[in-house]
Amino acid sequence: MDACKPNSTGPVRLESAFGFGDVLTRLRSELEMHGYSIMAAIDHRANAEPIGLAMPATTVLFYGNPKGGTPLMLAAPDFALELPLRLLVREGEGGRTFVAFNTAASLEGKNGLPGGMAARLAQSEEIIRRAVAGPGLSTGRNHQQPHGGKSDGR
Repeated sequence: MDACKPNSTGPVRLESAFGFGDVLTRLRSELEMHGYSIMAAIDHRANAEPIGLAMPATTVLFYGNPKGGTPLMLAAPDFALELPLRLLVREGEGGRTFVAFNTAASLEGKNGLPGGMAARLAQSEEIIRRAVAGPGLSTGRNHQQPHGGKSDGR
């Protein structure tokens, strides 16, 4: 289902009024401005093309900050399976753009993480929400493209 769906124990799904490429740019800019590194970007559409399959624009961003993640991995080494954090940006029907990510609450207690520690990861959630919905970027640069544009982020 393409509806926005908040869920404290699973993925949050947000719809943006911006085109796919603009949402991807906004997310990268906002996360980096707040001290996160983009560690990888997986373009699933580009990976599907060589095998003859077509799919809408679909990219997963892997992001994090060693100051936040390292103490969690020291407390629970297997928690490294959850890091870096990631979010999905995808194009849905009619060119609508959606963003999905797991909440910090959904990571609570996973892979041996002691109670209460996952909350340290929650600050990126508001950054993501602002980038998806906000009128402008924190840097003052404005990469808005209202929904009519067809930027594919490649």
